[in-house]
Amino acid sequence: QVQLVDSGGGLVQPGGSLRLSCAASGSVDINTMGWYRQAPGKERELVARFTRAGSTNYADSVKGRFTIAGDRSKNTVYLQMNSLKPEDTAVYYCRATYLARDYWGRGTQVTVTS
Repeated sequence: QVQLVDSGGGLVQPGGSLRLSCAASGSVDINTMGWYRQAPGKERELVARFTRAGSTNYADSVKGRFTIAGDRSKNTVYLQMNSLKPEDTAVYYCRATYLARDYWGRGTQVTVTS
């Protein structure tokens, strides 16, 4: 009964910005949500997520550039991506956990190129 709709990807030049959104249905707590990405030929990796006590965690490669935020009333999380680099190019996936099961969005493509 959980659905995640991730969106906001697109084509952007190096140094540009994008904001990804993930809207969750059901009884998902945004505290369980996070963002992952997967580039061709590589394993899916954590980008940013909420942690215990409402803290946040970021991959070293995006610290200082990306920010995860949530709107609890809307069950929506966002990933603000600034100073984008070509190596950020990947499919970005929203993830949430509900009743000990993981749910994934369909993914949204982010392409950073000149």
